Amino acid sequence: MKKTMIKGTGRYLPARLVTNDELAQWMDTSNEWIIQRTGIEQRYWVPEAGGVGASDLGLEASKIAMDRSGWAPEEIDLIIFATLSPDLFFPGSGCLLAHKLGLSSTPALDIRQQCTGFLYGVATADAYIRSNQAKRVLLVGAEVHSTGLDISTRGRDVAVIFGDGAAAVCLEGMETDIKEGVLSSCLHADGSLAESLMTFAPASRENPRLDENMLKEGRHFPTMDGRNIFKTAVRRLPEVVGESLKKADMPLAAVDLFIPHQANLRINQAFAKALDLPESKVYNNIQRFGNTTAASIPLALDEAVEKGLVGAGSTVMFLGLGAGVTWGAVLYRFAA
Repeated sequence: MKKTMIKGTGRYLPARLVTNDELAQWMDTSNEWIIQRTGIEQRYWVPEAGGVGASDLGLEASKIAMDRSGWAPEEIDLIIFATLSPDLFFPGSGCLLAHKLGLSSTPALDIRQQCTGFLYGVATADAYIRSNQAKRVLLVGAEVHSTGLDISTRGRDVAVIFGDGAAAVCLEGMETDIKEGVLSSCLHADGSLAESLMTFAPASRENPRLDENMLKEGRHFPTMDGRNIFKTAVRRLPEVVGESLKKADMPLAAVDLFIPHQANLRINQAFAKALDLPESKVYNNIQRFGNTTAASIPLALDEAVEKGLVGAGSTVMFLGLGAGVTWGAVLYRFAA
């Protein structure tokens, strides 16, 4: 039976380290205020001068993942690029990444699932692989949030959360009858909550898509109803974990490590409490990287692999909720 296996992972962070104290120079906030509400202590941003896009970060992460997998660029059958901060309004960053890898005809698919981009990306890659439409899929999550944040007091509730970064995963089809690889995936969306986390402009339903009034009102910056997102995440995440485990016919105790989207440390702590999970079973690194949206889960995975927290024979659950709103979970077992 064809299974989707992780062959290698890689991550890349820009060099510019931004602490909470540095943010306090630009807005009415403090290190204590940010940590209390989000758990974040620092994050990485691209150079203030600009010139670095999501595909540039994705390229560096991809090189690492491909090197660890023993892949050459021409062996890639499909690129899936997850981001809410593409280099350009269009075309997609996947095409730009393919060009930077020296490819001239490899298909590239951009997906806009924001915080659940990695989950949707794994499920999509799994479908391509199991249906024999692809053998090797390069899945990239990359974000450059810093150039699109309101770093004044008006935007502090959102601006303090986000970081820049990228992570890549090489997914390959393998023939095996062993219960390993992607065991289950469950994806959901509820557009009635779209305005709880959104960036309004530029908007194609408006003419012009962006005008002076929108700029003055800051409608080109992200906004969030943090309380609503928190409540929804704490309710939906335990549900989708149960759904994914049931689909794979596995008990909660079989999961060695839960790797949630790094949106807010308080959300992940509430999720763990809801399922009575020990702290050691839930991986968090938002303290050091902030919310890197589509990059957050694969970035955490790469760290967990590097630290030896997961490896041969380990069972991992990836999960998250974000703008859309969308949420989901993927259950994965490493080959023994």
